[in-house]
Amino acid sequence: MPDPVLPGNPPIPLILRRSARARRISLRISQLDGRVTLTMPKRLKEAEGIAFAREKEAWIRQHLDARGADVLVGIGAEFPLGGRMLRVEAGQGRRVVLGTDTISVPGPAARVPTRLAAHLKELARDRLTGACDDYSALLGRPYSKLTLRDTRSRWGSCTSDGGLMFSWRLILTPPDVLDYVAAHEVAHLAQMNHSTAFWAEVERIYGPYQEARGWLRTHGSDLHRFKFTTQA
Repeated sequence: MPDPVLPGNPPIPLILRRSARARRISLRISQLDGRVTLTMPKRLKEAEGIAFAREKEAWIRQHLDARGADVLVGIGAEFPLGGRMLRVEAGQGRRVVLGTDTISVPGPAARVPTRLAAHLKELARDRLTGACDDYSALLGRPYSKLTLRDTRSRWGSCTSDGGLMFSWRLILTPPDVLDYVAAHEVAHLAQMNHSTAFWAEVERIYGPYQEARGWLRTHGSDLHRFKFTTQA
């Protein structure tokens, strides 16, 4: 059966999850994509869970409003790049062109989101590679490879064999935030933990990191609202 929907303006789809371990009904709203998950004990009637969600509807809508709507990044839309907002315009020729407060993307409008995403990934790779090269030299330890993904739960990671992984969406953040994440993961080449010694390495190669770390905690999830696909 399809998952239930709370009626209203707009309607709110609910993802219904049953759990043998659940002892009560609970609601969770994802800050990444705005999905509302209703978890309930396995034997409880679905109607009771939906009634619970209706009672909490005002709370649900308040949190969804605070999160903001998703943004399909196409012609006319605005999105952050390097921490500043840019408006997407139709471009000419073959190259994506960055202006003062605009970014021009050539080609059919339907392909603009994916073409723009590809361009942003190239920018992210260049910036992160440069930052990681610099911090690796300061640390005195090389990394083995650098990969990009569109991760939802973490901004970066470091493997035991020296592989670094980053979310390409870091290119949307202010430059000091991207640099902090690069330094954070490079520091794991020396300390595969989050000990006092690890944070000392981060501060040694990056400097005071609290402000950049705080920005990411406060604003990071908001960056997942921007959808670089042909569908919202």
